[in-house]
Amino acid sequence: MTPEQVAAASKPVVLDLGDAFSRDPTTLRRARLLGVSGWAFYISGRAGALGGVRAETAAAALGFIAPDAVADGWDAAARVVPPFEVAAASLAECCRWGAQQLGPLPGTERLSALVERAVVAAEASGMPLFAAWRAMPLPDLSPGARSAAGLRLLREHFTGAYLLAVRAAGMTPLEAVLAGPEGEAGAVACGWPPPYPPIGPLVRRRLWAEAATNRLAAPAFTALGPADGAELVELLHHTRADLG
Repeated sequence: MTPEQVAAASKPVVLDLGDAFSRDPTTLRRARLLGVSGWAFYISGRAGALGGVRAETAAAALGFIAPDAVADGWDAAARVVPPFEVAAASLAECCRWGAQQLGPLPGTERLSALVERAVVAAEASGMPLFAAWRAMPLPDLSPGARSAAGLRLLREHFTGAYLLAVRAAGMTPLEAVLAGPEGEAGAVACGWPPPYPPIGPLVRRRLWAEAATNRLAAPAFTALGPADGAELVELLHHTRADLG
């Protein structure tokens, strides 16, 4: 497989598995223990890796979430706990989930090794969230925890690449969300209020942005080579299937 083919084949699975820990009930309980809402934990848990930046900066880095929605979560969390502490708690939950859910699965140690090679080789220019998360030390070095944290990093890499591609395609983040598979429901979930622009003219631009995302992410998988790249794709799909 070429690096672009590996990127295209792995992207949907990485986007799913890289965020799976956030949907775990135990992760949501961690938010309550910190004294913040689930939304505030999600926003600061992602953008908090940047440190104590302003809400506008966090919104610019997140990209696809409406700035007002980001500010609501960011400011609410900041009144209770520093953003970086929320990010650290989020990473701890990611590693806990990985150790519990991915650790027992066959192939996890190999998956962690391949994912980490891709993460190390990835280009971080123009992707501040990915760069910030890659610099954070892991609290757990077991294969399951490393796999979960690595998948989360690759998810931020793909998301950052897509944000760059969307802007290069002449689209706004809102337009990209509307042209995506969830349409207006996705826009609502990301905090964008109606009315919305028509999506018909946006579909072709979104397809171009998807292809550009694969090209931007491809250097991360060049380091694997064709055989290991194909193995990574296979392991990712087996892992998602094993999780049910």
